Amino acid sequence: MPHAAFPPNPENTLVAVAMSGGVDSSVAALLLKRAGYRVVGLTMKLWSPPVRPGDACDDVEKTCCTVDSAMDAKRVCDQLGIPHYTLDMQEDFEDRVIRPFYEAYLHGETPNPCVNCNSFVKWDALWQRAQAIGADYIATGHYAATVSEDGYPYILRADARKDQSYFLWGIPPESLAKTLFPLAALSKPEVRALAAEMDLRTAHKSESQDICFVPQGNYRSVIADRAEEEGVDIPPGVFIGPDGETLGEHKGLPFYTVGQRKGLGIAAGEPLFVRKLDTAANTVVLGRKEELYSHAFVADRFNGFGPAWASRECLVQFRYRSAAVPALVEREAEGRVRVTLRAPGYCVAPGQSAVFYEGDRLLGGARIREVL
Repeated sequence: MPHAAFPPNPENTLVAVAMSGGVDSSVAALLLKRAGYRVVGLTMKLWSPPVRPGDACDDVEKTCCTVDSAMDAKRVCDQLGIPHYTLDMQEDFEDRVIRPFYEAYLHGETPNPCVNCNSFVKWDALWQRAQAIGADYIATGHYAATVSEDGYPYILRADARKDQSYFLWGIPPESLAKTLFPLAALSKPEVRALAAEMDLRTAHKSESQDICFVPQGNYRSVIADRAEEEGVDIPPGVFIGPDGETLGEHKGLPFYTVGQRKGLGIAAGEPLFVRKLDTAANTVVLGRKEELYSHAFVADRFNGFGPAWASRECLVQFRYRSAAVPALVEREAEGRVRVTLRAPGYCVAPGQSAVFYEGDRLLGGARIREVL
């Protein structure tokens, strides 16, 4: 397992810790404080959950990046004896995370908002604010590690059960060089044990399993509500079966994802899955499970670590919980890459992230645009 790489001269080094109000970022701050660094906690107020009649308290409390989470982060900082600031970054979050999420679904894609949050908010907008207060480094509670080889910074996988390197491929290399991951060598139980040892108020705080601005896990309601607010029509269309037959009416492309089987509302006499969302024809194309495998795709927004390369054999992971598989990655113009899988890949979906590895070392990533 990798170790946490800390810079020298801690007493002269100011580290800004991105604190969500959860146990992971709390322990990240604890470890840096113990190591002798000057530490400041920064909490981003990204989103305020709407409270509607019938909402349960737990639905609001389990989210991150809210006022309650900021208060938890402040209390931890008080316990550690370090300064804490809450930054209102709701505009950044709306422009760079929520709206792209909404628009991706409207265009028949399956977005990954956590990648955008890391790339454009935490390692862009937040890092700029950290530098403004004199911070030398930024640190987070992600389960990942960093290493420098031949002058190039890389991200390494951390504890296999919690590894979050998949979500970090969009970090600009120049920002990565100023990033610390204090939890690199720890497992989640070890993190909770450290928090309990110090009696941090977040030690036993439950972990959110949802996208923060979709607290009940129902992204369809978020899309439908926003479309209604903005006067955007989401037209119904038809399901097309694997043999080209019409199987019924769908409710609108944004309400379906590649690989979906349940909730289709059709009776086909055999298991069928969403194979493709055809935006030009406004159809949901269904297929049998064996038809959901693909051999190649094109991706854009490539971001790489290390020296530039034109093509290379590596491992590619195209879903967070999927295994990385061998592939040939070839660079094209304007940040595009063509990925040829050495073994068929299941449920490759436009909008998702393709992340490239060499062993445990992250080489970069891109956003899937077209499945070939």
